[in-house]
Amino acid sequence: MKKIEGFRCIACGSPCGLSEAKYVCPRCGGNLSVVYDHKALRKRISRKSLKADPERSLWRYLDVLPVEGRSGIPPVQAGWTPLYHARKLGADLGLKNLYLKDDGRNPSASFKDRASAVVAARAFETGEKTVAGASTGNAAASLACMMAQRETKPVIFVPRTAPPAKVAQLLVYGATVLSVDGTYDQAFDLCREACDEFGWYNRNTGYNPFTREGKKTCAFELCEQLDWKVPDFVFVSAGDGNIISGLWKGFTDFHALGLIDRLPRMVAVQAEGSAAIADAWKSGGPIKPVSGKTVADSISVSLPRDGAAAVAALKESKGFAVTVSDREILAAIPALARGASVFAEPAGAAAYAGLARCAAAGKIRENDTAVIVITGSGLKDVASAMKVAGRPHEVGTSMASVRRVAAREKIS
Repeated sequence: MKKIEGFRCIACGSPCGLSEAKYVCPRCGGNLSVVYDHKALRKRISRKSLKADPERSLWRYLDVLPVEGRSGIPPVQAGWTPLYHARKLGADLGLKNLYLKDDGRNPSASFKDRASAVVAARAFETGEKTVAGASTGNAAASLACMMAQRETKPVIFVPRTAPPAKVAQLLVYGATVLSVDGTYDQAFDLCREACDEFGWYNRNTGYNPFTREGKKTCAFELCEQLDWKVPDFVFVSAGDGNIISGLWKGFTDFHALGLIDRLPRMVAVQAEGSAAIADAWKSGGPIKPVSGKTVADSISVSLPRDGAAAVAALKESKGFAVTVSDREILAAIPALARGASVFAEPAGAAAYAGLARCAAAGKIRENDTAVIVITGSGLKDVASAMKVAGRPHEVGTSMASVRRVAAREKIS
C-alpha cells in the first residue's frame, strides 16, 4: 500500500515492511504498529475534506486506514458514535467540561466493532478464507457481526465464563463458537495455536496490528466532535491495553497530519484485581501477570497482550493509570445511567469510576475537558447491572397497592 510505509515494533523499535511480518515483530516477537506516510497523506486529508465528507462511520477516515478500497467493508455502520456533554454528571463531580463517548451504540453494542470492521475488511481484501479470534465476548461478537453476511463464518474462542448475552450474540450471528474450559488468556493461546495449525487469519487483540488501526478512529471522531479542541484527559478502561494504545495512535496520527496542534493525557482505568498495566506503569518495570479477577469481564485479563503499548501511551502522553474496586465499578453503572442516560456494561462504567476517583483526589480541575469512553452497552451484562439496580415494587391488580407505593416513595 502506498500510504503505508510499513511496521515499527513497539518493543524494540525495529522497522519492517508489510511483507516481512503478518502479526508480530520478526526480530523480537513484539507487537507491531502501522506506520503511515503522513507527508503524502497531508495532501489527501484535511479539516476541510472531512467537513465536506457526508460519510458517518469510521470509513470517513479510509485514507488513514489499512484498507485500499470499499469492496470488503462490512455493510453495517461502525463508528461515528454520539458524544454527550454530561453536564449533570459533571456537576456532581465539580467538572464543567465532562463528555461521554458512547460506543455502546455500535452495531454489536461495543467499541470492539471498530477493530473488527477494519480487520474484517482487510481480511476480505487480502483473500483470507477463515478468520478466528479469542474474546471474553465483545471482540468476538463484533467479529461475528461484521462477518455475518459472509459465506465463511468466523471461529470464536471464548472462556466458559463469558456472559450469556455475549455468547447469544455469537450464536445468533452464525459464528462457530468454541467454549473454552479456561480463562481468556488460555482461550487466546488456544486460538493462536489453531490459527497456526489451520492457517486461519488471527484477529486477536494485541497480536494482529490492524486491530489498533480500527480503534484509533474513536480518537479521530473525538477531535471532530469537539470542534478540533483536543481534550485535556481521555479516560478509558483497560484490559489487554489495545483500546488505549489505539486511541493514542489516533491522536498522534492526527497530530502528525497537522489536523490537531496538541495531544491529550491518556488515563488507563483498571480493576484492582486485573491491574497489570497499572502495576507496570507505577513500578516502571515490565508487564507481569495478575489474577485478572474482576466483575468487569471485558477487562478481565491476566497478561495484557498489548500492555507494553498501553504503558507507552501513558508515558508518552504524560498520562497515568488508576485502579478501582469492583464495588466502585458496579456503583458507576447506575451513576452513569441516572446522571447521563447512558447504560454501560461494567468495563465501560469502570472508566467513570476512575474519573470520579481522580476528581475527588483533585487530579482533574474544574475547567479541564475530560472525555470518558464508554466501551460497551449495559445490555451485554444485565446480571451485573441487576446487582445495583434495585428491584421493582410488587403490586396487585388494584389501585390500593399503587397508592401505597406512591405514598411510600413520595410520588406526587
